[in-house]
Amino acid sequence: MNSNKKTARWVGIFYILATAAYSLAMILLDPIINSPDFLTQASLNANQVLMGAFLVLIDAIAVASIGICMYKILKKCHRTLALGFLSARVVEGTIFIMTIVPTLTLLTLSHELVKTGAQDASYYQALGQALLSAGDWIFLIGYGLVFAISALILNFVLYKSKLVPQWLSGWGFVSAVFVLANFLLQYSGINPVGILDFSIAVQEMVFALWLIVKGFNPSAIASASIRTN
Repeated sequence: MNSNKKTARWVGIFYILATAAYSLAMILLDPIINSPDFLTQASLNANQVLMGAFLVLIDAIAVASIGICMYKILKKCHRTLALGFLSARVVEGTIFIMTIVPTLTLLTLSHELVKTGAQDASYYQALGQALLSAGDWIFLIGYGLVFAISALILNFVLYKSKLVPQWLSGWGFVSAVFVLANFLLQYSGINPVGILDFSIAVQEMVFALWLIVKGFNPSAIASASIRTN
């Protein structure tokens, strides 16, 4: 198996790992942080919160790893855009790590609330809500903006270079536009449209499976290598 095929498989694996880790993290964390008494629930389910935070960390590492692996391929087609994609993915991973901080701080806050009992409960509740809001904004920037930019760059290069079928990269590019539009809608105070994010989620899994099974187009890589040499 040549190095390009290995790289393609690792990229596909990292895409699936990132999606699986984040999905499991949300399954663990959402019932707690969306509960009216989220501080009490966080204290009662501390291990669940810690596991959720760990899974977000796995997601962040996988996201950055995608950028690192793809850079080896994309630089053969367009070095500047390849560096842009790598940078965006590393920034996105870093932002996801930052979302862990409010979550873990919330856990500490919940323990303090339990120690003090009902005394100053409203203060802890307000502080906890502020932490959740901060985490939401950090995630919104990381996913809605940085991720959208990275997906636009990636699928543009893939479409132009024909490293994968153009229907697949074209689907990814349009889906990334949807994600960016969703971000702008939320930033403007308009309720998000969930279907705008669903498209990119499906496309990424199809893309991941394509890379694992088929890999990159060898002739496209050879053609790109000739042009850059």
